[in-house]
Amino acid sequence: MTIPSITVTFPGGQRVDAAVGEHVVHTDQPAAQGGANTAPDPFSLFLASLATCAGFYVQAFCKTRGISTQGVELTQSATYDDQKRLSEVAVDVQLPPGFPDRYVEGIRAAAASCKVKKVLASPPNVLVRV
Repeated sequence: MTIPSITVTFPGGQRVDAAVGEHVVHTDQPAAQGGANTAPDPFSLFLASLATCAGFYVQAFCKTRGISTQGVELTQSATYDDQKRLSEVAVDVQLPPGFPDRYVEGIRAAAASCKVKKVLASPPNVLVRV
C-alpha cells in the first residue's frame, strides 16, 4: 500500500489543512486556544484515526461473515497522566443483543489488529527536516 505524501497549508487563523491525495483534512483549534473551532484539532484527529481504524477492522470482520453491523458501535476514551500525557486509550466495542457469541473474541481481535494500533505499539522514527 502506498500512502501519498501529505501537503500541509495554512488557510488562516489557527486552521491547518492537510492534502492527502485527493482529499483535504481540515483542522482548527478550540476557541479557548485561539481557534474558531471549525474542525477537530490535530490531536483529536490522531485519536479518531485509531478509533476509525479499529472500526474498519470490525466492519470487515462482520462483512466477511455476513453479520450485520447494525447496532455495533465503538466508543473510544483516553486517559492522561499527571503531566497531561496520553497514558491509555480504550476502545470499547458494543455489540447488539443477539450478536453471535462465537464471534465476540473475533471482534475483539479484529479491532485490536488495526494498523494504527500496531504503529503505536512499535512507533517509527519521526524526522523533521528544514
